[in-house]
Amino acid sequence: MFYHFLYPLREHFSALNIFQYITFRAAMAGMTSLLIAFYIGPKIINMLKKHEVGEIIRTEGPESHFSKKGTPTMGGLIIILSVLIPLLLWANLKNTYIQLIVFVTLWMSGVGFIDDYLKVVKKYKKGLIAKYKLAGQIILGLLLGIYLYISPQFDQVDTLISLPFFKNTYLDIGVFYIPLVVLVITGTSNAVNLTDGLDGLAAGLMGIVAMSFAAISYVSGRVDFSQYLNIIYLKGSGELTVYCLAFAFAMLGFLWYNSKPAQVFMGDTGSLGMGGAIGGLAILMKKEILLFFLGGIFVAEAVSVLIQVGYFRYTRKKYGTGRRVFKMAPLHHHYEMQGMPESKIVIRFWIIGILLALLSISTFKIL
Repeated sequence: MFYHFLYPLREHFSALNIFQYITFRAAMAGMTSLLIAFYIGPKIINMLKKHEVGEIIRTEGPESHFSKKGTPTMGGLIIILSVLIPLLLWANLKNTYIQLIVFVTLWMSGVGFIDDYLKVVKKYKKGLIAKYKLAGQIILGLLLGIYLYISPQFDQVDTLISLPFFKNTYLDIGVFYIPLVVLVITGTSNAVNLTDGLDGLAAGLMGIVAMSFAAISYVSGRVDFSQYLNIIYLKGSGELTVYCLAFAFAMLGFLWYNSKPAQVFMGDTGSLGMGGAIGGLAILMKKEILLFFLGGIFVAEAVSVLIQVGYFRYTRKKYGTGRRVFKMAPLHHHYEMQGMPESKIVIRFWIIGILLALLSISTFKIL
C-alpha cells in the first residue's frame, strides 16, 4: 500500500524515492511485523481462552506435556496476520513472486485452520482426515508447479533446479519438475508440523530459515550479486526479501508468547501454513535441494518418524511384536524420554539450525 501510493509521488517529494529500495521496505516490514505480533498476540490469546480453544495432549506422549493441556492453540493466526499485514503495507503487490507466496501461505494456513478447528472446536479426535489434508497439499503443489511450468515469466528457469556446492550448475528435469514441487510443498509442511512439539522449537527454526531466505532472495534478485556468487538470477525475486523479513520477525514476535512456558501454541494453522511457505520460498528461489540442508532439523524430525514407523511395522510382521529405533518419535521426543530438559533440546536444535543456515549460504562460493 505504501509502495503503491507513496512511491509514485517521488517526483514531487524526492524523499519518497526511498521506497524503491527493497532493503528499506524489508526492514520496515520486519519491524512492523514484530509490532503487530506484540499488539495482537495478547488479544488473540485471550480470544482463544475465551472460546476454550485449548491444546489436546496425546496420552501416549511424554508425561511432561500433560501440564500443557488446555494451553491456547491456533496461535498461527498471530503469525499469519503479522506476516500478511506488513506485506500489504510495504511490498510491491504486483510482483508475481509476492502473489505466489501469499497464495501458498493462505492455502496451507487454510488447510491447517480447518484441521485445528475440527480438532479443538468440533472435538473431532483426528481433526481433518489425513487423506484430505494430503489432498490439500498435493493440489497446492500441482497448481504452483503447473503455473511455474506454463507461465511465460519463468520460461528460462521453469524446470531448472540448482545444485548446491557447484558454480552455475543446474539440472533441467522437464515436466518432472511439477511432481518435485508437490513433494517439496507436502514434505516441508508436514516436516515443520512434526517439529512443532516443544515450546519455541518450530518457531525459532522457521525464523532462522526465513532470515536465510531473506539473504538468498535479495542476492538472487540482483544481477551483480547473483553473477558474483554464481547463482541463478531471478528477475523480481528480490521482492521476496520483504516477505522473508516479515516472516522472520513474525516468528520472533510469536516466540515472545511461545517460549517456555508457552502461553500459546501455533497449531496446524501456523505449522502447516508457514511450513508450506518455506517450501514455496525454496521453489520460487530454485533452492529445492539446498532446503534439504537449510532445513536439516525439519528433515531429521520427519525421517525419524519414517524410520520409527517403518521399523515398527517391519519387526511386527517379522517377529510378531513391533520394535522401536527411538524411545519416541519425532526426534525431539526421543531426547525428552532420555531425560534431557525441554529448553536444552530447543536451544541445541536452534544452534544446529544456525550452523546449517551458515553452511547453506556458504555453498554459494565453495566451488
